[in-house]
Parts: sequence; structure tokens; C-alpha cells
Amino acid sequence: MAFDFLNKEHTVAKPGFNRWLVPPAALAIHLCIGMAYGFSVFWLPLSKALGVTAPIACGADVGFFAQIFSSACDWKISMLGWMYTMFFVLLGISAAIWGGWLEHAGPRKAGVVAAVCWCGGLLISALGVKTHQLWLMWVGSGVIGGVGLGLGYISPVSTLIKWFPDRRGMATGMAIMGFGGGALVGTPLADALMKKFASPTSVGVWETFVVMAIIYFVFMMAGAFGYRVPPSGWKPAGWTPPVPAAGSGTMITQNHVHVSKVWGIPQFWLVWLVLCLNVSAGIGVIGIASPMLQEVFGGHLLGVNVGFNDLSVEQKAAIAALAAGFTGLISLFNIGGRFAWASCSDFFGRKMTYAIFFVLGFVLYVSLPWSAKGHSIALFVGAVCIILSMYGGGFATVPAYLADLFGTQMVGAIHGRLLTAWATAGILGPVVVNYMREYQLSLGMPKDQVYNTTMYILAGMLVLGLICNLLIRPVAAKHFMTPEELAAEKKLAHEKSAAEAAATASSDDMSKIGSGGNPLVIGLAWAAVGIPLIWGITLVLQKSAVLFR
Repeated sequence: MAFDFLNKEHTVAKPGFNRWLVPPAALAIHLCIGMAYGFSVFWLPLSKALGVTAPIACGADVGFFAQIFSSACDWKISMLGWMYTMFFVLLGISAAIWGGWLEHAGPRKAGVVAAVCWCGGLLISALGVKTHQLWLMWVGSGVIGGVGLGLGYISPVSTLIKWFPDRRGMATGMAIMGFGGGALVGTPLADALMKKFASPTSVGVWETFVVMAIIYFVFMMAGAFGYRVPPSGWKPAGWTPPVPAAGSGTMITQNHVHVSKVWGIPQFWLVWLVLCLNVSAGIGVIGIASPMLQEVFGGHLLGVNVGFNDLSVEQKAAIAALAAGFTGLISLFNIGGRFAWASCSDFFGRKMTYAIFFVLGFVLYVSLPWSAKGHSIALFVGAVCIILSMYGGGFATVPAYLADLFGTQMVGAIHGRLLTAWATAGILGPVVVNYMREYQLSLGMPKDQVYNTTMYILAGMLVLGLICNLLIRPVAAKHFMTPEELAAEKKLAHEKSAAEAAATASSDDMSKIGSGGNPLVIGLAWAAVGIPLIWGITLVLQKSAVLFR
């Protein structure tokens, strides 16, 4: 058939392929879809898409649904923000629904579909901006793009774990780091493009969507076609699969659970709660980081003993710049934590790593009100940075945790179902934080104290997460696939059994897979994703430097 080259059997690596080409392929996709985190850069320009210089307000008689289809008045930022919610709800839903298909179809086909959905969604959104139809933006980037997010996010997980059984955490950490870094690259790019295309009749957003769709499509297709899967039975030269000792905390199994059975396994729901509670606490802080710093410290950020409400307009502008630098700084820790903590989990074990997240996180959340009371800005900023590193680390470590518990055969599909925890946390965390803030203000609480109770609630979430993590035990043997079931699953996934692989490939051929290759090609692949990421990080560091002046 015309698209057979996308099938999984056509992506099996041949002798001479280097496994270090797979992480940059995954990064190429994750850096593109990670722009979902930076979509708020479009909200303000879109809120005056018709008026250009100022928003054209809708009449009082124009209701919510009428605004969705109206082309006569500008959109409110609150309505545009629904797209952000759609992104992550659809990410979790699509990953859960199509994770099993991905395991059978392979990462290349999933990557191509992700590119078509994400970039096609941007083009539909461009049409929505051009015709001023909000529903087209919601359908384009929110729904279709959200499906691309889900498939793109999980597309490399299973493949990376199979290529790096000796460094599962590090491998997935590298890819998922890219998702966290997507906004670092995409936001300044979008800002520059909007300024270039802005005119007296346009804010430059629809043109920016078109250009970014083209750029992202090229990168995502390159990433999809860069994917290779290892042959059945392959392992890194000199590496021996670990055999867990009795009572070992690593819980690394050599068996495999089918995704269709995972809903009924207690360990899955415990890991689900572990991720949900860790993310709920972290995402709650991300959403209020900038206003929290400003309202808690007020004039102390400028060396003036004045509360936030008593600051002048100029002083508020000055601390807003400091808060922007703070937001950039914590985004770097979010990204760095994905790689650092996931890599550390290869040595500490996943269970111990999450225990560190919850215990250290509890201490840090509880310390925030005290550092605020003592006006210790350095301690406050340091605590939030470490908290956000563990938020990112939780995302990057969980795929390896799942592989340890449930095996590698269907870990991508299982990870897809687990991402429903992310969708839940995306609602739970912000709701708790925002409603508690409003409640405290309604009681007349000073602004520098309105977050204290919230931090204690988030710390309580981490205690629950710690309990769930401590309850996780190795999966019972009855839940694993039998050899016959595993063989049938491998056939569906277009994989050979270990016996077939041994019969058709010599040990010499196997030893030539995973290492070697052309160093120039490897270097160029890493440069293609490394240069944009370094550019984005450099810009954030420049903005964050204002905190230390």
C-alpha cells in the first residue's frame, strides 16, 4: 500500500544504527507540541484581533454562545483560555484512547498523525482568526491539535525505554524535557513573528499560526521519520537485565502486562494517584507564581517596606518585571528537573525518587509561608524553583516507573491511560488554589497571607501522594501476559518473538545495532534540536537576570 513505509515493521533498526539518534527525534516532536504551554502569548493580541489597537467589546445582549460565532466583536481572554484547557484534556483523552493503537502501529505512524493534527490544527486556527470565528480555533488547535498533543507526547515513550533499558529514566527524561521546553522556543518565536506581521489592519496572529505550522510540520516529520525501534531481543552491548533481589525496592519486572488489564490492577491506580497529586500541587503553584511573588513580598522586592496595595503604579510595574523573571526562572527548573530527576531515578529507583518528591516537597511547601513572613525572598524563590523541578521530574520519571512495574511491551499505551491523571490534576490544582485565594480575600485576609492556607493544603496532597507511593508493591504474577499471549501481542505489534529474532539475526548483527554510525549525522541531529533549545534558554536567563540585580 501507499503508506506501508509508515508501518512499524519498516522502522526496525538495521546494523549501523545508533540509538542516540532516537532522543533528538523525540525532542523534535516534543519541542513543537510543547508550545501548548506558551499559547498564552497569543491571548492579548487575539483579544483585540478586530480592533487591533484596542478591543471592540461585545454588547451586553451578546451571550456566551453568540460570542463563539460572532464576527462583530473581539473575544475575551477568558474565552480564549478555554483552548488551554482543551489542550490538556484532549491530550489525556487521546493518549488513553489511542495508546494501544500506537503500540501496534509504531512510533513513526503516530508521529506523522501527531504532526498532521497539531500543524493542521494551527492552520484551522489561522482560518478561525482570519474569519474571526472562535469555534474554528477551538476545533482546530483545541480539539484536533489536542489529539496531536496526546499522540505526539506518548509516541517516543515505549521506543526510548526499549532502546535504553539500562537508562530508562534518562531516556524518557530527555524527550519529556523537550515538551517542557517547547514554550521557551515557541514563545519568543511567536512574539517575533507577530511583530513582523503586525499591521494597521492585523495583529499578525493568523500569519504567525501559518508560519509556525509550516516550521513545526518540518521538524515533527523529521522526528517521526527519525524514529527506529530495536529488533526483538536486542539489548545494549555488555548489559545484563537486572534480577531483583527479594525485598528489593526497584520492582523491575521482566514480564509484561496487557493494557486492557491495567484498569483492574491496584498498582496502576496507586501510580495514577501519585502522578495526579504531585502534578496537582505543582501546577497549582505554576498558575499563581507571578501574582504570589508580587502580593506576598510587595515593596520588599524593591527594598521598600510597603505592602502590595500601597505601591505606586511605577513600583508595581517594576515588581511585575521581577515576577516575569521569576516565572522564567521556574520554567527552567521545570525543564531541568525533567532530565535531572529522571536520570537520578536510574540510580535511586523510581519509588525512592517519588518518596523524595513528596517528603522534600512537603517541607518546601510548608516553608513557603514562613519564608514569606520573614521576607526571605531568596529562600522563597529557591523553594519554588525546587518544587517546580520535582513537578517536571514527576512527569519524566513516571514512564520508567510504569515500565518497571508493568513491563515494556505496552508501556506506551499504559502511559497514555495514566495521563488521565494529568487531565484531572489540570483541573484540581488550579481550582484549589484559585478558589482558596478568593475565599481568603473574602474573609479580609491581607494579600501577603492569602496563600498560606493554600500551601498547607498542597502540602497535604503530597502527604497523600507519599502514602500511595509507599503502598506500591510488585505486580502479582496473575496480571502478566502468558508466553502465548505475549507472542500474540508481538504479532499484532509486528514484532518477532525472541526465538524468531534469534533465528533470523546473527549475534554479530545484533551487536552492530545501537552503537556506531556516522558521528556527523548524530551531531547534526542533536544540533537541530539543541540550538533552538539553547536559544530559548538563553533568552529566559536574560529575563531572569533581573531577579539578581
